[in-house]
Amino acid sequence: MHTATLPGTPVVKQGRARALSAAGGAAAAAIAWAIEVPLLGIHLTIRFGAMHAQVITVGQVIGTALAAGLLGWLLLAVLERRTARARPAWTGAALLVLAASLVLPLAAATTASGVAGLIALHLVVGAVLIPGMARTALAR
Repeated sequence: MHTATLPGTPVVKQGRARALSAAGGAAAAAIAWAIEVPLLGIHLTIRFGAMHAQVITVGQVIGTALAAGLLGWLLLAVLERRTARARPAWTGAALLVLAASLVLPLAAATTASGVAGLIALHLVVGAVLIPGMARTALAR
């Protein structure tokens, strides 16, 4: 049996830590949504061009955050196989993606409070995912 598949080995712990980071990002997004929408009364709605406004639901927030975490995990795994400097490369890429993701609330949110709420959601997810995933990067 290959030792990397045994419980307690670094690869198993790394996978567990990455899964927890992805889940933590989704949980943090759900908590932020629960504070913003039901408690603070922020209307998280977006509109693209002439489309009808779309309300952002907690399910969409969780799904998007989880997808971001899984895609970040995939990118980190690819970078670990291709470069000895996976952690700084991944962290830089993740910060660029986070910055780029802030364009969506600025461009599509229908209210100023919606812009602030959506930006806060993006930043909360980034604050959990980026350090959580970066610390799991393997050195070659």
